[in-house]
Amino acid sequence: MTHYSASNITMSAWRSRILLAMLLIGLLGLVGRAAYLQGMKNDFLRQEGESRYSRIVETSVNRGMITDRHGEVLAISTPVASVCANPREMDASNEQLENLAALLEMDVTEIQKRIADKRRGFVYLKRRVLPESADDIANMNLPGVFLKNEYQRFYPAKEMAAHVLGLTDIDDQGQEGVEREWQEKLASGLGKRRVIRDRKGRIVEDVEKIQALRQGQDLILSLDSGIQHLAHSGLKHAVEAHKAEAGSIVVLDAQTGEVLALSNLPVYNPNRRATINDANRRNRALVDTFEPGSTLKPFAIAVAMEVGQVSPDTIVQTAPGTFKVGRATIRDVKDKGKLSVAQVIQESSNIGTAKIALSLPAQTLWEIFSRSGFGVPAGIGFPGEAKGELRPYSTWRPIEQATMSYGHGISVSLLQLARAYTLFTTGGELKPVSLLKKNVPVMGQQVISRSTALAMSNMLELVTQPGGTAPLAQVNGYRVAGKTGTAHKLINGRYAEDRYISSFVGYAPVSSPRLIIAVMLDEPSAGQYFGGAVAAPVFNKVMTGALRMLNVPHDAPANNIVRFPATLEVEVGG
Repeated sequence: MTHYSASNITMSAWRSRILLAMLLIGLLGLVGRAAYLQGMKNDFLRQEGESRYSRIVETSVNRGMITDRHGEVLAISTPVASVCANPREMDASNEQLENLAALLEMDVTEIQKRIADKRRGFVYLKRRVLPESADDIANMNLPGVFLKNEYQRFYPAKEMAAHVLGLTDIDDQGQEGVEREWQEKLASGLGKRRVIRDRKGRIVEDVEKIQALRQGQDLILSLDSGIQHLAHSGLKHAVEAHKAEAGSIVVLDAQTGEVLALSNLPVYNPNRRATINDANRRNRALVDTFEPGSTLKPFAIAVAMEVGQVSPDTIVQTAPGTFKVGRATIRDVKDKGKLSVAQVIQESSNIGTAKIALSLPAQTLWEIFSRSGFGVPAGIGFPGEAKGELRPYSTWRPIEQATMSYGHGISVSLLQLARAYTLFTTGGELKPVSLLKKNVPVMGQQVISRSTALAMSNMLELVTQPGGTAPLAQVNGYRVAGKTGTAHKLINGRYAEDRYISSFVGYAPVSSPRLIIAVMLDEPSAGQYFGGAVAAPVFNKVMTGALRMLNVPHDAPANNIVRFPATLEVEVGG
């Protein structure tokens, strides 16, 4: 039998009270902690809870489509899938990771490196995978691995209009050309929504829309895909045939200034990014400048006609085939004797042009050059568009004024040069150039009088006739006007003796001009280099096809072509 003393009973009561007190303190602590978390840290708890199942996902829609003037698609976005992961939720065996790496065509160590930081909630494993690979990855049902719908830019015309369209980067942001210039209009805005995912990353419920989607706007260009194809093919054939370093061609609507075609070589395929380099991505017709040679002569002579200094019938003495200006000597290929101003243009006389230019005040010549668009960007809006060089008239020496009249000492882009010829197709107006389709008449700036423009147009038509420098530019059934240019290439401040820039700018039909085409070949090296032999045939090929394509009425007999006799260019600037 057990006996309990009074001291034992007292000790047990004391212990129970301590235990009860400790329990009460612990309970009060839990209550206090719960009250603190529920009250003071309510937002934190909610965020922690939601992070286990709630996600904000981004959704995207198409970037705006780019079409030509007839609605033919030039750039379009196609849906693709990118493979993403949430490192915090990744739960995959080594075997599963190896299978994933094989489908992504990646090294498994690269995947492990990307998911190593468990503090991150999102990483890309690979952007824009093949559809079949995306399906296989989705079927793996790997926790923490999911697909994100994105869009990839596709260019159906491939290299045909690459320098005009440009391209986008992997995030669909414009990097070159139209894609960059009209990025704000073309770009779509991401949408955001809160969703609930299960442990495998599958969306089981849409909770709320946070940010609405914004659809990119479509863009209608002035380009005509048919003419663009003609221009690109014609230029490519000429560059290859004449073994030129590069080449450019611009086709303008002669009345509105709209760019119907623009192409350069070398070129790239925007669908194959690996082929792109600094040399082939340059839009040479806009960003490169060159000395235009004799294609500038019509402007110098137009100035003299505008101020009444000469008329087409005015006689200019070019004998004895050389002309001293200070210590420098200007030459024609031979002594051409007395020439009318019309013959100066037709036979491309450097001496005749220089004498006419020197009879004018330098400021007068400069003003018309400037108002014709030289020395300022053509205004098409592309990044890096060249303005060329037209030095202030106050710095001109007599020899510089003389040589500038036949295209030396001044630099232009091919687009500037093509635009300047709108003076002769619109009765003296300089039209703005545009890459966007115009649906209303376009106003220009009146630079020379209508009578001067028409007189110059008649003289430029002689250039393509027997005795002129460009009989190869003639087009069956149409009257053609234009001017050739052959200039020594300027390299490191010095003219290279055996390297040339060959060009031709012309328009048709003369009776009612519809198209202006400017062609430039850089360093043709297959034997021929005169503008009339190298660039004029490209003009002929493209103009013939384009006029037929546009169904432009004939303004000459079908048998109007007479190639010879012709004056072959042999003087620099001819």
